[in-house]
Amino acid sequence: MTTSYFVAADWLIEHSDDPEVQIIDARMAPAGQEHLRDMVAEYRAGHLPGAVYFDIETLSDHTTPLPHMLPRAEAFSVAMRELGINQDKHLVVYDEGNLFSAPRAWWMLKNFGVEKVSILAGGLAGWKRDELPLQQGEVTLAEGDFDATFAPHVVKRLTDVLVVSHEKTAQIVDARPAPRFNAEADEPRPGLKRGHIPGALNVPWGDLVFEGELKTTDELRAIFESQGVDLHRPIIASCGSGVTACVVILALATLGVNDVTLYDGAWSEWGARDDLPVEPTR
Repeated sequence: MTTSYFVAADWLIEHSDDPEVQIIDARMAPAGQEHLRDMVAEYRAGHLPGAVYFDIETLSDHTTPLPHMLPRAEAFSVAMRELGINQDKHLVVYDEGNLFSAPRAWWMLKNFGVEKVSILAGGLAGWKRDELPLQQGEVTLAEGDFDATFAPHVVKRLTDVLVVSHEKTAQIVDARPAPRFNAEADEPRPGLKRGHIPGALNVPWGDLVFEGELKTTDELRAIFESQGVDLHRPIIASCGSGVTACVVILALATLGVNDVTLYDGAWSEWGARDDLPVEPTR
């Protein structure tokens, strides 16, 4: 589908010489594969021409043991300037083509003050399928102009989620696959319990995606409604570590639902604690 949140490969080709467009490669390895894949090497082996590598893990807050938590605005500003990314340009992000990590980069950039951020429909896989040109090696750009601002209310902390779980003042929507949500499968990260936050609803992120794009708005709406999500009430998106929750946020934004926040600690935080309630109880 084509929405204001996506651009097609042919649009990007048409704007290949546009100095107001910058391309960002936001590929990342799924949980459990981080030590099996060298994403920087994969980027160097072939990426869209002119694309810089937006390493979500490197760009995270390393003062916490939790995976890829949001960095401070000041640190993000410095990192973006060093990459050569300009806040006032139209930024186009892409991932491998499964819509796994590009929404996280989209969400980060948008909430750090970038007004024009789009996702490349189909990602790298679609680009390769169309036999479009790739570039190897690093891309070095002049220092960018980036001064991040951040509205803290878009992120919920554990205490916020605990209150919501108890008082039902908002809906918690968990983007993990159903077997993990239902405590039928182990988490890919060791040391985490099975199950979900009490009262959470399950909308697996993969159900929202088709060939690197979101499904149609009618299909998206039907999926949320079938899982009991009320699109007129506040929503907190969660997942394993705050990445695929952004697919849920993107899908909801496409439906015009904007009262949506992110539990960034997600199950990596909640599932590691022995003092928090978990469903299903065992």
